[in-house]
Amino acid sequence: MKKKYDIEVDCAACAEKMEEAAKKTEGVASAIVNFMTLKMIVEFADGHDEKKVMKNVLKNCKKIERDCEIYF
Repeated sequence: MKKKYDIEVDCAACAEKMEEAAKKTEGVASAIVNFMTLKMIVEFADGHDEKKVMKNVLKNCKKIERDCEIYF
């Protein structure tokens, strides 16, 4: 399942770091962050709870970019 989320991030380099952090999160099959549209598209691995995964994605993203936000 794929879902699209609004994000808040300050620069393109930070958006790229967010994408990498999301991709490394357990339960994420793929992730794409678009700085221009301030959107993140996440494809979830089968059998994973979307809300739990997204909480972990946000936690991992905040480790590298404290001011980022994902609205889910």
